[in-house]
Amino acid sequence: MRCVVFDLDGTLADTSGDLIAAANACFADLGHPAPLKAEADGDTAVRGARAMLRLGFARIRGEGDHETDVDAQYQPLLDHYARDIASHTYFYDGALDAISRLRAAGFRVAICTNKPGHLTDLLLDALDAKDHFDAVVAADTLAVSKPDPAPFFEAVARAGGDAARAFLIGDTQTDRDTARAAGVPIVLVSFGPAGARVLDMAHDVALHSYAELDDVAVQLLGR
Repeated sequence: MRCVVFDLDGTLADTSGDLIAAANACFADLGHPAPLKAEADGDTAVRGARAMLRLGFARIRGEGDHETDVDAQYQPLLDHYARDIASHTYFYDGALDAISRLRAAGFRVAICTNKPGHLTDLLLDALDAKDHFDAVVAADTLAVSKPDPAPFFEAVARAGGDAARAFLIGDTQTDRDTARAAGVPIVLVSFGPAGARVLDMAHDVALHSYAELDDVAVQLLGR
């Protein structure tokens, strides 16, 4: 079966507002004003909790080794995020409609994310979206995460797809590297937090709107 695998943060949904809010809550707990801005730092947010904490500490304290502080605030950030996971998060325009069309056309659809599994489940439940996907593989589903290709292959297998007829849609170098390691096409979205800058990386297809996804899927995987 043909299978389309999606990254989650910055690809299917703009989660940056809630991620940034969780990071800033950690800094507030430490007595610091918010160092991160959702509009400017969204591309950092979708790279994960540690990336946000590193950037925040660098802005507060200057460049240097902040890993001890990053480690200390990692779990508090996840806790803040879990308590308020979908106040500002939304699916990109047309994403769920495009997924429904793919499934109606016989494609399997999966998520492969580096978000922890319990947070992935919380978010999809909050957005009432879990039933749109045939499989979900998160950062801790296996012993390894992206850019190792194993989670991609696991997502395809759990969805009932064929890895020889699959591709990955993402918005970061991690996604691109995952697809390359798996030997499958990479589709990069230009509407994520990084915008069109992501297209500076080598890729197979650029997706500028989910209205284009039907044609892209047929182009890469056939009918």
